Amino acid sequence: MQKPVQWGILGAAKFARQFMAPAIHAASGVRLAGLATSDPVKAEPFLDFCPDLQVHDSYEALLADPEIEAVYIPLPNHLHVEWSLKALEAGKHVLCEKPMTMTAPEFDTLIAKRNQTGLLAAEAYMIVHHPQWQLVRKLIADGAIGKLVHVTGAFSFDNRADTGNIRNRAETGGGGLRDIGVYVIGGTRFATGQEPVSVQSAIRWQDDIDIFTEIRAQFPDFTYSSYVSIRMHPHQEMVFHGEGGLIRLTAPFNARVFGEARVELHRPGLEVLVTRFPGDDHYKLQVEAFCRSVREGEEYPCPLEFSRGTQEMIDQVFSQAVSL
Repeated sequence: MQKPVQWGILGAAKFARQFMAPAIHAASGVRLAGLATSDPVKAEPFLDFCPDLQVHDSYEALLADPEIEAVYIPLPNHLHVEWSLKALEAGKHVLCEKPMTMTAPEFDTLIAKRNQTGLLAAEAYMIVHHPQWQLVRKLIADGAIGKLVHVTGAFSFDNRADTGNIRNRAETGGGGLRDIGVYVIGGTRFATGQEPVSVQSAIRWQDDIDIFTEIRAQFPDFTYSSYVSIRMHPHQEMVFHGEGGLIRLTAPFNARVFGEARVELHRPGLEVLVTRFPGDDHYKLQVEAFCRSVREGEEYPCPLEFSRGTQEMIDQVFSQAVSL
């Protein structure tokens, strides 16, 4: 039996508490060993399910802990590059929340540091680890819907009441496009293996953050349209529409939280084949894939180069946008 990969978490973020820390704790081949927070009260919920957790009172102290091998970083967006680099320099593998950078060129610094250290560094883009997305990718590649003609995506929620949320603050890299645009964009790139040729967009701004973004793009073999918003009723959906069929994902991004993950394959004659994924936890699957790469050298499904491509399209959306 191989020794479990020893994980530490930088910061007691709500998302880490609710999703990623339990996933790390539950994953095979893993031990959640450390948490960095200066507030003992924030550590208590983590200790409830992981009582042997070592709590460090600073990020630097956790990075100096020789027992920690891999670090999960759920800090505010504008701190991701800084602490990813510090973790790599401290000899730790890094799984950092998305968006890992604010602009695509920042990925070049991370890629260079990854290559220099020989460590694994990746953006925590969990959906590619979910079997529903792996199925969609295979269906498209196998020609299950014929020639792909158009892709549509939507992701929205409403957090206007949570005024202190980092997503509602420009200084912390907030806004909807960086937070959830990565899904409608990255999901399309992952499923099709294609990159955009041209991008058009429109953004509605509020207090210097994007609260609604509409995107249209041309890919080599298909057209694309999507929108994301942090001021609309919750909704998420992806549709891949081909000449001979259609694929629809009903809970593509927050499987189990938004609803049951289902992949609908619409075929000629109004036939619909539905594949359900009631219990798959993409956060846990993400951690296990990461650890297989660390321990066994297995190729990681979402390298920094892939994440850079998504950020590059996000940069284009910002640069090409007209204001609504």
